[in-house]
Amino acid sequence: NDHTTKITPDGLWGWVVGLSPGVVARVGFMSGSLGRVNPLADVTKRPVLASYENYLEAQKAVDTLSDNHFPVQNVAIVGVDVRIVEAVLGRMSWGRAATSGLLSGAWFGLLIGLLIGLFSSTTGSLLPIMVLGLLYGAAFGIVWGLIGYAFTGGRRDFVSRQQLLAQRYDVLCEAGVIGDARAILGLGGASTGSGLDAGTDDGPRTDGPPATA
Repeated sequence: NDHTTKITPDGLWGWVVGLSPGVVARVGFMSGSLGRVNPLADVTKRPVLASYENYLEAQKAVDTLSDNHFPVQNVAIVGVDVRIVEAVLGRMSWGRAATSGLLSGAWFGLLIGLLIGLFSSTTGSLLPIMVLGLLYGAAFGIVWGLIGYAFTGGRRDFVSRQQLLAQRYDVLCEAGVIGDARAILGLGGASTGSGLDAGTDDGPRTDGPPATA
């Protein structure tokens, strides 16, 4: 059952190998007239185009490149020194667990009631079905919330929100087109570092030679 399949669109080649009983697949690509890049390549080895303090600024830079018809498949955003930040919002209790379950269950029950009412053949049945869905959903949500809290065994008596944050966000770019990207973003000089060994300066930066007076 072993088989090999070639994929040969314009400027692109690839192969897939299947092995039985399990399946092991490997695909190879090369850039060509379609402007594609190798999706299996380590993008962190690309030179640093610019670095930003937050993700939104890095996203805006890539969006600017896209708006100017730059081949953004040559660009990657890499978060450096990523950490998990958990903000504690308050204490969890039986009452809070029941309230949280009530709200989530009520919204879900209301949605189910709306869908059932829209497809019901009985005239004027939409509102009663929605109300029943809301009530049943709220009741189920309360029970589910209390059961979930009981299973924690008092080991997590608080409510929190987790975030993944990075110290900085590097926008990396293939060396062959980095000059065009820098021109679009209004950056001078030439970048030589990679996303993993770049410096830790804040805000947009370039790695070109220092200016002389």
